[in-house]
Amino acid sequence: MTATTDPASLTERLARCYTGVVHDVMRDMGLRDFTLPPEIRPIQPDRPFAGPVFTVRGRRVQGTDAHETLLAWTGFLSKVPAGYVVVCQPNDDEVAHMGELSAETLKARGVLGYVVDGGCRDVDFILKLGFPVCCRYFTPKDIVGIWMPEVYDELVVIGPVVVNPGDFLLGDRDGTVVIPRAAAADVIDRAEAAINTENLVRKAILSGTDPQQAYLQYGKF
Repeated sequence: MTATTDPASLTERLARCYTGVVHDVMRDMGLRDFTLPPEIRPIQPDRPFAGPVFTVRGRRVQGTDAHETLLAWTGFLSKVPAGYVVVCQPNDDEVAHMGELSAETLKARGVLGYVVDGGCRDVDFILKLGFPVCCRYFTPKDIVGIWMPEVYDELVVIGPVVVNPGDFLLGDRDGTVVIPRAAAADVIDRAEAAINTENLVRKAILSGTDPQQAYLQYGKF
């Protein structure tokens, strides 16, 4: 595996980009449906994060005791590999699918962040911990006897976005974008080039160049 396609190297480079420029690059490449719904927000907007994706899908359960749900949940925490970002489709809009002890566990295991089309609790604790989490809502209600994870490392769908294991994700204050694994190196190359061009445009404008002329000169704004 070369340095240009190594997941750790791509993660490091992607983390230095931002979602706006990655979005524009992917749009110009003809890619579609790669931006997660805007309702999925970071609990700590000033903490961007990036990495390859590990997926989990869950479901609501009935007649299940606390031990069974917590056994499934802790089993999930044990499965997430270091250096990855979790993307969870819980198929639920009632309980919290992330909390303080779980966030601390994932961080200690080297996981880079957690994105869920659902809820989070213990938010003050997670903010102090500094573990990146994106979610739709907050609630104190937990999963015990109500919900459990059941499928790992298979595609999940969040809004219009199909997320496959091994895709790359970048999240920041503006939102979250998902990059298909096969396109990741190309997208990151182009995003880095676009950032360099933006810096030239910025420098030209601050030096007194007319903004339209700067756009015509560099082809970007």
